[in-house]
Amino acid sequence: MQIWKSTLVLACAATLPIFAAATPATAKIRCDGAYQIVNGSLIATPYCGDNYLASVAQSYGSRVSARAIRNNPSKKEEVCRLVGHDTRVQDICAPYTNFGDHGRRR
Repeated sequence: MQIWKSTLVLACAATLPIFAAATPATAKIRCDGAYQIVNGSLIATPYCGDNYLASVAQSYGSRVSARAIRNNPSKKEEVCRLVGHDTRVQDICAPYTNFGDHGRRR
């Protein structure tokens, strides 16, 4: 009986680090403008692009949030029509604007 108890305690102690490692990471996405910082490099990601688009729209007086832009493509299109002419967000808003093609559809 003593061997069984010590084996059970040892088994529980051995599995404890596995469960401790399974806790969710607390890493936060870090953005620099429209780019995400990954291992010191800047990468264009939709998440950071939407955050940046929201901040540019807010500088124009819009009361839109980054979450609203991420979760609603129509809201993103609406915001791009408002501020898509701004050079800071032209690449983000390119699918939603037709500046420069003189109204022609492709």
